[in-house]
Amino acid sequence: MRYLHTMLRVRNLDVALKFYQDALGLKEVRRIENDKGRFTLVFLCSADDLDALNNQPKTRGAPLVELTYNWDEETYGEDRFFGHLAYEVDDIYATCEKLQKAGVTINRPPRDGNMAFVRSPDLHSIELLQKGEPKPPQEPWASMPNTGHW
Repeated sequence: MRYLHTMLRVRNLDVALKFYQDALGLKEVRRIENDKGRFTLVFLCSADDLDALNNQPKTRGAPLVELTYNWDEETYGEDRFFGHLAYEVDDIYATCEKLQKAGVTINRPPRDGNMAFVRSPDLHSIELLQKGEPKPPQEPWASMPNTGHW
């Protein structure tokens, strides 16, 4: 398992970038604009981690901070500005099966062979992402419904 990023929700992307880039000195390394989903993701890396990031295989990169800006105004409770921790795993299905056997609820099953979410005992969301290409959908995951929220 490899740590990837921490996601933080932001109300104003320009103000957030002024803080994270200008004040803290983080560097933008990737940006995703999603017109359909109406959100922007900005991935930032510390200057000290840039060499390590550039020397890694061109997959998801790490360690990063992901700023998520939803274009439509949303009201978040104070606890929802922290989004999730993300980890890349060698086999998303095997990882979810192992977690399930340990009594962990799979809140968002890996129906797409790529992404799943679980929650810690303190209700912190953890995103699990398949290393490399997504695996082909397979049961029981493909038809498993969401449980709760993440």
